[in-house]
Amino acid sequence: MSRDSLGWGNVPITLALAGDQHAAGALNRHAWARLSRGADADRVLAALAARDGMGVVITGDRGVGKSLVGRSALAGLGPDFHTVQLRSPGSGTSTPYGCLAFTLARLPQSSLGSPTAILHGITSLIRNDAAGRQCVILLDNAGSLDEQSTGVLLNLLQTGTGRLVATAQRATDLPPDFYWLITSGQLAEVRLANMTEIETRGVLQGALGHTVSTALASQLHELVGGSPTLLQAVVSEQMERGNLVLAGSVWTLVDEVVLDGKTALEDIVKARYARETPLAREAIEVLSCARSMSLSRLAKMYDPGLIADMEDAGQILVDRTDRHFVTLGDRYLGDIVRNWLTVERRLELRDKVPGHQEHELAELSVEDLLAYAAWTHDCHAELAPAHALAAARAAVGLFDPKFALKCAGGIRPSDSEWPGGQQQKAAAYLQLGLPLQAMSSLDDIAEVQINLLAPEPFAELVAARADCMAWLEDQSGKVPELLRRSRLRLEEFELGDQHADADALARAGLCLDLCEFTYLSFIGEYEPMMERLSAAATSSDAIDPVHRFRTSIILMEALCMTGKELEARQLMRELAGRLGEWSNVPRIRENFAWRSFNVLLLSGQWRQSIDMLKDASGRAGHGLHSGSAATDLAVGLAYVYAGRGYLALDPLLASIAQLEVRTSLHALRQAYAAAAFAYAQMGNSVQATVYLDRARSADGPARFVVSSSAEFCMDMASRWLGDPDAKERLVHAAERHFRDGRYTLAGIWMLGATVNGTAKDFQFMEGIAGRRQGPLAELSRVVAVGSRKKDAATMLEAADLAAGLELDAMQARCAALAFSFARAAGLAGIAAAAQSMLESLSASVPALPIVPRNEGPLLTERERQIAALAGNGVSNKDIAQEVGISVRTVEGHLYQVFTKFGVSSRSDLLGLI
Repeated sequence: MSRDSLGWGNVPITLALAGDQHAAGALNRHAWARLSRGADADRVLAALAARDGMGVVITGDRGVGKSLVGRSALAGLGPDFHTVQLRSPGSGTSTPYGCLAFTLARLPQSSLGSPTAILHGITSLIRNDAAGRQCVILLDNAGSLDEQSTGVLLNLLQTGTGRLVATAQRATDLPPDFYWLITSGQLAEVRLANMTEIETRGVLQGALGHTVSTALASQLHELVGGSPTLLQAVVSEQMERGNLVLAGSVWTLVDEVVLDGKTALEDIVKARYARETPLAREAIEVLSCARSMSLSRLAKMYDPGLIADMEDAGQILVDRTDRHFVTLGDRYLGDIVRNWLTVERRLELRDKVPGHQEHELAELSVEDLLAYAAWTHDCHAELAPAHALAAARAAVGLFDPKFALKCAGGIRPSDSEWPGGQQQKAAAYLQLGLPLQAMSSLDDIAEVQINLLAPEPFAELVAARADCMAWLEDQSGKVPELLRRSRLRLEEFELGDQHADADALARAGLCLDLCEFTYLSFIGEYEPMMERLSAAATSSDAIDPVHRFRTSIILMEALCMTGKELEARQLMRELAGRLGEWSNVPRIRENFAWRSFNVLLLSGQWRQSIDMLKDASGRAGHGLHSGSAATDLAVGLAYVYAGRGYLALDPLLASIAQLEVRTSLHALRQAYAAAAFAYAQMGNSVQATVYLDRARSADGPARFVVSSSAEFCMDMASRWLGDPDAKERLVHAAERHFRDGRYTLAGIWMLGATVNGTAKDFQFMEGIAGRRQGPLAELSRVVAVGSRKKDAATMLEAADLAAGLELDAMQARCAALAFSFARAAGLAGIAAAAQSMLESLSASVPALPIVPRNEGPLLTERERQIAALAGNGVSNKDIAQEVGISVRTVEGHLYQVFTKFGVSSRSDLLGLI
């Protein structure tokens, strides 16, 4: 299995179920075939039904599902057809009547005297078996058909005894006579292609019966290369192992996909493996152990002709980077083959690979280093401490915390690498959301070992400790004191050692500065560090250019938070243009992408923020599910901020399913809150309340941007549901953000709080907008002015600004107010324009954030019908019977009517309709 889908050091383990398991048990093969290849099977049936045709040949690459389509088509023929299933052996054309061996065995001795007698005997036998029914022959692997079988089958077709469904990789692989039938149009060809990622997700959802996240579908699609047969085998195995589970209403993985080959996959692999030459098998074994290997190293072991042939056959893939890394073409193959190999065989293969000797390891790339480390662990051998530390650091950089812990776990306290190893353990535990374990790892470093550290390693250790402390409620406030004492320690280095390296001391000081900036952004204190942060980001000192770039990334977010949104986006574009220069710095690309996501989202550019996630850690990582939960959550959050709850639910529920099985409480609270807000936007008060309660009970440490977002979504959901205290909470939060210099957040919070604001609220919001930049700030200002003055034209302008930012709920709010103000002022033209805008938003904003006044609310015809009946005292049950819908649907419509009118009882409806 390749590192992209598995992580570096995984070995098969038994996992317990988490959540409810799929009740259906093993997946039904015929149902799966229909879902994945139903349309192709219909094409085959249509070709069979052609009046002048002799049948159809199904072609496509290995593993594409040709046999699956053929058998699915035969299963759909019904009782009026007699079917015969044959398979040509893969050993070539040397076996006469190879595919007809079983039929040949049934012939009487008198029919075996000559080829002609055999031909007539088989034809008569098949006709007798058909008993007057139409006969269809399925022939698998037709490309290796022998001459005698070809003659018999041609006779069956030309005499009308039966029609043919054959499978082959290419039409040109068929015997010449069959190929001539294709070119002459007497045999049709159905060409199959691997499923796309979208098709894979559709098949998974159809087969499993519940939502499948985009991330899970993408991972499985990449794993099997779009092959439906392999997809079924992998899904079945993961379900049997308890790794694929149903969490709520979403299927998710408990851990990485690791294949042990105990299901149908092993049969598939054995069949392919048996056809390879001994040298090709060894190359497959080497790549299964190494996961990936540079082409230059592989070429030192095997003849270039063999490598070229394997690449042409799709057995290996060579990437187009400078290193030309080679991986197995079948991504599931590595795990299964590796499980076949004994420890002795793994060691034997490792010793054959050039560059794996210890004196050569310093020259290895990160990829080769991790491959060597994983291979060593597979052999139950120990890595040298220096190599274990290097591999752990690389694994942390590639977001594979479990393998990092495995590598660092081999370092002993007596080794000089112990402090560095514990630091990598701490980083890995933080990636897993386990700050207590991270701090414990650092506490295991003895004081005497810390005292022996040089300035730079000492500063890095302090930064690691500060990162852990920030996550612990009882330790977070102690970080400033830790940094103060650490700076004093650096001064002691300088005073106590006249030969101290000035550049090293300077870099250590910069490390502590970066640590402080990171900590202050973690707790949301941006204003106090702006002057120092700006100076660090614009310094021309070349001692540590990476430090300047890292501080610029933090400055980008700080500028956005403090109201300078346009400056933040300009800096973001500048940094994006220079990002390629620092591609070798671990995690810097992901750090940039996630902070850029925050900048774009809080600036109102939600669509661009989703695009930015392509470069975030969720897509570039190698570890547990490649961070897909964080990516799904961020996408859902962007949709919620845009007022598109109906689009937010799928990614949000997918992220919740993944976070729940991993107990990542700090992100789970944000996911619950965003889901509550999304349901509230859709008018589903029941589910909104459910997720609101979950968010309130899922408290835990989190970064400021996460915790503040969770609080905002919770209060907005509460306000949408009619909580009278929600507005005050939003206003108080906005005032706190304003006092702390976070003007962008203050503006967003006030925008949410002032759906029914006072003149004082709007004056405050207008004042905040004056301290901000960009289109979202301008929208806030126009909304504040128009709402305070009750100016219809201004509110219609605000609605147009919101439409430009694609903020649907905000656009609906502004249009509703424009309509109300216009009706009060007798401005029919503006009222008509506002009403037209509201009608265009009715599908995407089912529950209006504010109801237009001075005229009855905009009700659908069904809502008006149900409201009239309810206002006259008709019960929900009687309304359901009269209208012809369910009671639950009646309840849903009444909820919308109550929301639009702002009433709470049926009696209040009387006279309003």
